[in-house]
Amino acid sequence: MKLNFIGATHEVTGSCTYIEACGKRFLVDFGMEQGVDYFENAKIPCPPGNIDFVLLTHAHIDHSGLLPLLAAGGFAGQIHATEATCNLCEIMLRDSAHIQEFEAEWRSRKGKRKGTGEVSPLYTMADAEAAIACLCPHPYSEVTEISEGIKVRFIDAGHLLGSSSIEIWLTENGEERKIVFSGDIGNLDQPLIRDPQYITEADYVVMESTYGNRRHDKPKDYAKSLAKVIQKTFDRGGNLVIPSFAVGRTQELLYFIRHIKAENMVTGHGDFPVYVDSPLAIEATQIFNKNKNSCFDEEAMSYVNKGINPITFSGLNIAVTSDESRAINFIDTPKIVISASGMCEAGRIKHHLKHNLWKPENTILFVGYQAMNTLGRSLVEGAKTAKLFGEEVVVRAEILVLPGVSGHADVDGLDRWIKSYEKPPKKVFVNHGEDSVAEAYKDHLRNDFGLNAFAPYSGAELDLISGEFKNTTPIKIVKKTGASPNYQRLLSALDRLTALVNKSSGLTNKDLAKLTDTINNICAKWND
Repeated sequence: MKLNFIGATHEVTGSCTYIEACGKRFLVDFGMEQGVDYFENAKIPCPPGNIDFVLLTHAHIDHSGLLPLLAAGGFAGQIHATEATCNLCEIMLRDSAHIQEFEAEWRSRKGKRKGTGEVSPLYTMADAEAAIACLCPHPYSEVTEISEGIKVRFIDAGHLLGSSSIEIWLTENGEERKIVFSGDIGNLDQPLIRDPQYITEADYVVMESTYGNRRHDKPKDYAKSLAKVIQKTFDRGGNLVIPSFAVGRTQELLYFIRHIKAENMVTGHGDFPVYVDSPLAIEATQIFNKNKNSCFDEEAMSYVNKGINPITFSGLNIAVTSDESRAINFIDTPKIVISASGMCEAGRIKHHLKHNLWKPENTILFVGYQAMNTLGRSLVEGAKTAKLFGEEVVVRAEILVLPGVSGHADVDGLDRWIKSYEKPPKKVFVNHGEDSVAEAYKDHLRNDFGLNAFAPYSGAELDLISGEFKNTTPIKIVKKTGASPNYQRLLSALDRLTALVNKSSGLTNKDLAKLTDTINNICAKWND
């Protein structure tokens, strides 16, 4: 039995862990990296087609976003997750594929004008559909035998609709080990979804550390704080633009705005318009309603039981088509625009920033975590200009952050989660945090709780039987090249070719010769 750390090691995004046990190879998450990488990631130790299954903590793209690339490489096993996570992945992976294809097409058009040629998407819609076909839903809190010697259970992590911590029991040659992956641990008292549930025993724990060195400064009344920002912006004739994750954060904002309108907390602007510019958010809202009985908290269910939809209200406008999206920026009435993506790295929010950033009467309000080297992080840290679609746009709008609206537990919440274990785990591994944060939280666990804690780098390996842990020396990335997505596809194709060659020994001599000639012809063509 062994475990390899692959992604989200000393970084916040790109979660991925590889496990070999009971004759199986499987992954826990396979997420996309967002923002600029600081360290090189180790490759998964086998071709995608040799992965037997995937366990998925939740649907956010930094945990699920490379599943289509896995499918493109030959993976055809099952992807196990909660029912709500499977529902969300159906729309989020399609949306991600659409973004990949759209941006590749845009860069290709731009490249043709410069004579640099076409750009291929990281993966296609067909790849996303192949990954979606592998989704296998499970209820919360039910132990399931995935294969002989491997059992899992999904526990509500309180981070996103359907999010989970995963308990894994491995039994091989009379030896049993239990590993727990925290996934993203949720904040307490979030609107709509339940608080995180806790686990009491494990041999090894892998836990996130996104806010492992700080506490949330949560306002006592979030709706009141948001209403104050709306009032101030509208009074000066401006728009309030909110970059928001389409899944989770957008629904929370609608929940608060419904309350603000119901209580007349913004005056002088009538039934002010709110625009949700995200087809994904519309579909996600339907999924929230579909899974309300298994995922909503008591307060949200109290509205449902009264016949009130807690995330809709008068004045709510939905922009589905591109034309509807563009039209929003030509409406003079002060308005709220909620658009994805939450870190301003892709999607329609970039168009709204282009139209609103340079006007001092407007407000750009950030309501979620901004990863290092994203446009959102740059704006929060005081950037004077922003590059949007090749154009430098001056920042004159008021840039605000409304603290406390985080789907992640802060350091106190992380402590609460790890202290729930009745017996200290043999080892605790800290990941999914920025370099300094992961180190700080690891030291906190060691010094303040006496835990045997580590902050692994990509490529580190744990022997699950002996407990021996081998960390690795990190390799820093000096500069990330623009061609890396295509190069990643090439490496994936190489893995697939290697797997094909490895299993070709049973072919006839004629087929072996034919395959050899095909490979040699490709090499000859590209070596010329």
